[in-house]
Amino acid sequence: MKKVIWITGGGTGIGKAVAIKFANQGWKVAISGRRENILKEVEDINPNIKSFPLDVNDKEKCFEIMKNIKEEFGDIDICFFSTGKWDPKKEREIDVEQIEKVFKVNFFGTLNCIKSVEDHFRNRKNGIITIVSSIAGYKGLPNSTGYGPSKAALNNLAESLYFDFGRYNVRVCLVSPGFIKTPMTDKNDFKMPFLKTPEYSADKIYNGLINSNKFEIHFPKSLTLILKFFKIIPDRLYFYLVKKMTKLQKK
Repeated sequence: MKKVIWITGGGTGIGKAVAIKFANQGWKVAISGRRENILKEVEDINPNIKSFPLDVNDKEKCFEIMKNIKEEFGDIDICFFSTGKWDPKKEREIDVEQIEKVFKVNFFGTLNCIKSVEDHFRNRKNGIITIVSSIAGYKGLPNSTGYGPSKAALNNLAESLYFDFGRYNVRVCLVSPGFIKTPMTDKNDFKMPFLKTPEYSADKIYNGLINSNKFEIHFPKSLTLILKFFKIIPDRLYFYLVKKMTKLQKK
């Protein structure tokens, strides 16, 4: 039996690239997202891909889709939950309603998907649950009142679930991409350092999930290692460096 991966956010960006990568490697790929027409376009790229439209905010629908995928393919080996919401124009002030929407999709939408496969993986006692976060979740950044905090929450969630699912021999993996050229990052009005393609991301993710057993897959290292260093330096130095870098961006 061929192995199966379920990907949310599979219609565009990183999710789409990961779907194509796994399908080309012979995996059966279930892709989910809200826009059926976009999913259908991805489905037509490779016969190993099948679409299962889903709004991750719908808890009951998450369970329904999970069951449909198992009925279609017989099993689920890897889950890759990469749904995300980002509106830079609304991140520059404290827009409570907007922040709630961001958390509802980025954090609670991902949580709904994880909950839907909880029993499946605990009973299976094998497999991988992948949570896609961002480098924006490492530390607080300017003009990131909703997106960064939602990703920081996912980081903490992934670390907690690592222990909980580890007792059942299920691997929890955190993916922390840098700047990747996607419809979401196309909204950014600043120069994005070390910008990479979705295909670059898919290669890194595939290798990290299949050929490694690390908790976190982060890329590109030229950027992520700098930001990881920022996590361990004193706050005063961190704030100074970020302010300086922000000023340079504006020039």
